[in-house]
Amino acid sequence: MSETITPGGAAGDTGGPSSDGLVHAEQERLRRELQQRRSARAMLSLAEARANAAKVDWSSAEIALPERYGVEVIDPLPLAELAEMIDWSPFFHAWELHGRYPAILEDRVVGERARELFDDGRRALDRIVSGGLLRPVGVYGLWPAASVGDDIEVLDPASGDRLAMVHCLRQQMPKTDGRPNWCLADFIAPASSGCADAIGAFAVTSGHEAQALADSLRAELDDYGAIMAAALADRLAEAAAEWLHRHVRRIWGYGADERLSVDELIHERYRGIRPAPGYPACPDHTAKQTLWSLLDVEKATGMTLTESMAMSPASSVSGWYLASKQARYFPVGRIERDQVEDYAARRGLPVAEVERWLSPNLNYEPR
Repeated sequence: MSETITPGGAAGDTGGPSSDGLVHAEQERLRRELQQRRSARAMLSLAEARANAAKVDWSSAEIALPERYGVEVIDPLPLAELAEMIDWSPFFHAWELHGRYPAILEDRVVGERARELFDDGRRALDRIVSGGLLRPVGVYGLWPAASVGDDIEVLDPASGDRLAMVHCLRQQMPKTDGRPNWCLADFIAPASSGCADAIGAFAVTSGHEAQALADSLRAELDDYGAIMAAALADRLAEAAAEWLHRHVRRIWGYGADERLSVDELIHERYRGIRPAPGYPACPDHTAKQTLWSLLDVEKATGMTLTESMAMSPASSVSGWYLASKQARYFPVGRIERDQVEDYAARRGLPVAEVERWLSPNLNYEPR
């Protein structure tokens, strides 16, 4: 028996709403709700946010200048030292055990499992270190710098010519109690101040061997070991970032007398920050391209960027070094169309492209 198709309908059409129609209606409802939530957020204009920028008396500010400028590759980074600088708390989070190390080892609920996992992790880490199964590598650079509005100008140490511009974003949420609307450029002396300042950049990976190590364990049907190896490679990459930052602070001069424990390093009890592109203080992942160019990262380390700006190998970290005593981490948060258009103009990019990369931060519906 053949089916009868009514005009404008479908086989078996009962006259009710189609599944496609229901999905579209639900999507439209969610879109309206999102727009209403965005509209409900009272935001500052970009001009107002800039008027509430951090106020710094640069004439009396204590600015640290490096003992030397340039780019240095460290290949390999000291694997055994990195192993001693691991922050173990995120290791447990990767296994969906939530808590802080070492307290998690005594947790009433997950303590027993955490201790088993930690023992396995230590044994696997010992094998990686003793066997030299990973070869971590890093590169960093230091240059003179000056802020120009919301951007940071990176300068050639010999000629003073511009090498690059680090484009930054400013918070636009209303502030109270005299708190400023932060932007990373606030932590670099303005060109108009006449004060010399500096910026750094880095990229590290725990090793190109990490994927091959995990693959070899999977080939042996050891999925647990493969996941463990990947988790440890991630931890070693973060430890490499911590080790290199300490090394750079000493070269920069302001960290020469540091005597911090591993726990103090993990809790960032030092001066300066290392914000990473794609993270809250600088949410634009494409800023990695500027960093890659300044450091010639691919030639120095073999690290590459994918079309989505993910780093390869996956167990890698990159970012900027800012040495100001005032420097702190902060979330840019939601931004308005006026800042997106201004940022796009400064970068020489179409607004639509900037909106695509910054979509999680938009406080409006793109046209």
